[in-house]
Amino acid sequence: LKGQEYIQACKVDGGSTLRIILKHLLPNCIPMLIVSITLGIPSAILSEASLSYLGLGVPSPKPSWGSMIAESQDFIRSNTYYSLFPGLCIIVTVMAFNMMGDGLRDALDPKLRISRGEL
Repeated sequence: LKGQEYIQACKVDGGSTLRIILKHLLPNCIPMLIVSITLGIPSAILSEASLSYLGLGVPSPKPSWGSMIAESQDFIRSNTYYSLFPGLCIIVTVMAFNMMGDGLRDALDPKLRISRGEL
């Protein structure tokens, strides 16, 4: 972002380093950080659930969605709800974080606000 035209224009206009950081760099970096974080959290949830399903996650007395699904495999023919609800919790949580990230990115991205005519 350092070599972008709007930053060079601000420097030529006499803008201080603090002004460049606060007015130009942060608004353009924050949407990328939000997307990165909101994609990292679901990845961590899926990784933990996968490892726990394989028996490589948290120890047995502590609850984990992956270990709940693994332990319910024996009962899947008689009672599917044992594995259904932990799986649904994983899906809903991952989708919620992804949707939240998309919504925050859309709300905070200055390029999208300009294209919608809000600035």
